Amino acid sequence: MPADAADRWTISLTGAVTAAVARTGDGGLTFEVTRGATTVLAPAPLGLRTKAADLTRGLRLVRRTERVVDEHYAMTTGKRLRRHARAAETTLSFLGDHGTRLEVVVRAAADGVAYRYVLPAGGTITGEASSFTPPASAPAWLLPYSPNYEKVRVETTASGAPAGDYGFPSLFDTGGGSYTLLTESDVDGRYSGARLTHRAGTPGYAIKLADATVAGRGPFATPWRVAITGDLATVTESTLVDDLAPPSKLEDTSWVRPGKVAWSWLSEHDSPADPARQRQYADFAARNGWPYLLIDEGWAASWVPDVIRYARARGVEVILWFRWTDLDSAAERAKWLPLVKAWGAAGIKVDFMDSDTQARFGFYDDVAAATARQRLMLNFHGATIPRGFQRTWPHVLSFEAVRGAEQFKTRAATNTMFPFTRNVVGSMDYTPTAFVVSDRDTTDAHEVATFFVYESGWQHGADKPENYEARPEALHTLNQLPTVWDETRLLAGRPGREAVFARRSGERWFVGGISASPAKTIDVPLEFLGHGLWLADTLRDGPSGLLREQSTVPADGRLRVPVANNGGFVTLLTRR
Repeated sequence: MPADAADRWTISLTGAVTAAVARTGDGGLTFEVTRGATTVLAPAPLGLRTKAADLTRGLRLVRRTERVVDEHYAMTTGKRLRRHARAAETTLSFLGDHGTRLEVVVRAAADGVAYRYVLPAGGTITGEASSFTPPASAPAWLLPYSPNYEKVRVETTASGAPAGDYGFPSLFDTGGGSYTLLTESDVDGRYSGARLTHRAGTPGYAIKLADATVAGRGPFATPWRVAITGDLATVTESTLVDDLAPPSKLEDTSWVRPGKVAWSWLSEHDSPADPARQRQYADFAARNGWPYLLIDEGWAASWVPDVIRYARARGVEVILWFRWTDLDSAAERAKWLPLVKAWGAAGIKVDFMDSDTQARFGFYDDVAAATARQRLMLNFHGATIPRGFQRTWPHVLSFEAVRGAEQFKTRAATNTMFPFTRNVVGSMDYTPTAFVVSDRDTTDAHEVATFFVYESGWQHGADKPENYEARPEALHTLNQLPTVWDETRLLAGRPGREAVFARRSGERWFVGGISASPAKTIDVPLEFLGHGLWLADTLRDGPSGLLREQSTVPADGRLRVPVANNGGFVTLLTRR
């Protein structure tokens, strides 16, 4: 890299992606990101305001330090279980208003950049100047903000989006073959969650905190502001949000077991209150090798222990639903968590948090720690998005934070946005494969493929046993699918049109996709298979229903699958 100018400092790991911090004429700071010769994020403001000081101007550099962060870690969930995080890190230390010290810590990796602030003496933050500026005409896939992240994601442009607040992650096609996804990492009860706020007709997106003020004792670090950038495959396959998060707080994760879950609430709202029906779901899970049953809202302490015993006798573990307000005090957690553990429950689903405030992130911290002590796994619904939380707490197997199948209005176009946006940052409990949803424009094969395309450590099948068993070819494919992966590759796609992935579990490869396009033939290369001949077992839409067919393909060949309008497919590949 060329030498830095006196008021401009660059950070890059490989030279492919470069972050630049620059000082403006009034002593303010800006942040810029380039990928090769393309500016993917134009200079945008940096800085903090506290009750004691304005740290958005009048800043003077006093020190620069550098290091390389190189970490290997393992996950219990996700698109890749074994991770290698490597980034160049620069800390720029400034003196500002009233001699207040502000540190800007910047990391640059091969797949993106991130920055955070550190107040060595602590203080009360009243706002951030942090902002991002993608190209004005950049196509954008944005989520109008709500605290449960369940609104309809929209396709627009950076400057053409209506004024308002937008939830993370936000994706932009920033030109030159580059996409840039904006989000955050390492948010917990020390700080407030954030979102983006936009003024109509401008390309800028500023950070807006959920709380008016956030106080912390020094040294006090804010969350990472994250820009994942690269081609669409790089962005989609990125683990940068987890890479930036704190390491696991659990020494032993042998009790954390992802898997498929039978779940009755969506297809039969009243069934969680029916112990006889829950036993039937347990029987279905046992017949098909699904390791879990989730008993949702409506269960009663008078009969749940008997159903848990019934299920466990058949090799099926049970997850129990809780409203978050039943666990929001230490006394309530001390009452309920040891009790459900004594009943034999394997985990809990916690619902309706619906907030990004510092206090609510404190609840996430508390319930994660309390369930870990009981060795109870955990799923968050009515929740915020993952922000690296699954690295820190590996027993958290999924988050909702998506407009999922429970909305009963499945749309192929928005379905094909999720793999490139929400699911990039962590497990997504969409509750897929709901044939029971009548208001949908998707085919049955599309529904099956969502079970594969969407990553979630616990994957909740959203339909009833009878609807799955009426489609034996679909059930055969679902029974083969893992819920965690050793490797993930994007093979083709664009948000709102299609998404085709290859994923590996052990020696087996799977290829599958969902489409929001007219009927076509998906044609993707198979060089990731290595060598030899492979048996391809494919489920797709046929002329009169789901069709399963087999063929032999060479590792240096291509997989060609006819896909119906708004259809999908799943192919299992095994070596011959």
